[in-house]
Amino acid sequence: MLSKKEPTTPVVDTAIDSPSDPRTSLFAVCVFCGSRLGHDPDWSAMGNETGQAIAHRQWRLVYGAGRWGLMGAVAKAALDEGAHVTGIIPDYLIKIEPVLPGLDRLEIVQTMIERKVRMMELSDAFLVLPGGIGTLEELFEVWTGLQTHAHTKPVVLANLKGYYDPLLNFINKAAHEGFLTPSQKSRLVVTTSIHEALQRLEAFASDNAGAAER
Repeated sequence: MLSKKEPTTPVVDTAIDSPSDPRTSLFAVCVFCGSRLGHDPDWSAMGNETGQAIAHRQWRLVYGAGRWGLMGAVAKAALDEGAHVTGIIPDYLIKIEPVLPGLDRLEIVQTMIERKVRMMELSDAFLVLPGGIGTLEELFEVWTGLQTHAHTKPVVLANLKGYYDPLLNFINKAAHEGFLTPSQKSRLVVTTSIHEALQRLEAFASDNAGAAER
């Protein structure tokens, strides 16, 4: 487990992470999830579990920089356990989505498109937790990127407590109607628990490390 640390002042920068911090070379997981906590207290607990698990595995977290909602719970838990956390946010969102204090790195971009581009550049894998329309947009962006070979990074959807059942039903309908091929559908990894999602990510991280050593 990484050592805990005191919160630091966020660094506003658009440059590549400094190689002086050895944690910048760690496996990086981008987490997409809601800027609200939702009504069920289990969501917050699952967010905490996710952030802690990322830190305990000595991975880096990349996310949307906000301090509120499920995304804030994930990031705060990761920071509290010593993980390196990078937040990326468009400048116009800062007034309505305050940035979480203590981030190791904060990148302020101009548009949501730039935000997603930087998330894809800085991450080795994507984990999707419950969220709203922004989370759905991010999910489909990275899944489409995987389908069109814009990147080869895994996309894991954590269907916690059946939250994404209606979406998965739609995906099955699209495949049944011929608008989605079995190969395209299979590129989205679906799990039903945080534990299972992290196990799948661990396999990807192990493969990633092996490739880097060869």
